[in-house]
Amino acid sequence: MSFASTDAVGQVLHSAINGLSRRQQVIADNIANVDTPGFRARSVDFETALAAAVERGRASGDDLTATVSATGTPVGANDNNVDLRKESIAAVQTQFQYQIMGRAITDRDSRLRVMGGGA
Repeated sequence: MSFASTDAVGQVLHSAINGLSRRQQVIADNIANVDTPGFRARSVDFETALAAAVERGRASGDDLTATVSATGTPVGANDNNVDLRKESIAAVQTQFQYQIMGRAITDRDSRLRVMGGGA
């Protein structure tokens, strides 16, 4: 376990990166099924649960799960509602957010190691 995951800020960062990871999985599934007849695109919301957990002062645990739900994108001719342009933009945005969270975790761990003088 990293240093950052043992305090409240570290828990928020780890919860955020877990939510972003789930979002990446769902977006990849949507893109993979762009031509699958009848497929319904899904989206992920973890920010709502994370914000509520932060307000409660507890940003980790079983109650902090990402919500996966169907999108409201209109259905096309093949009864599929995947919008490849929208999914591609979401994939790039999520990748950048994931990189930022990863960097924040790494930087925080490094600072805590220096301050603690350890490992």
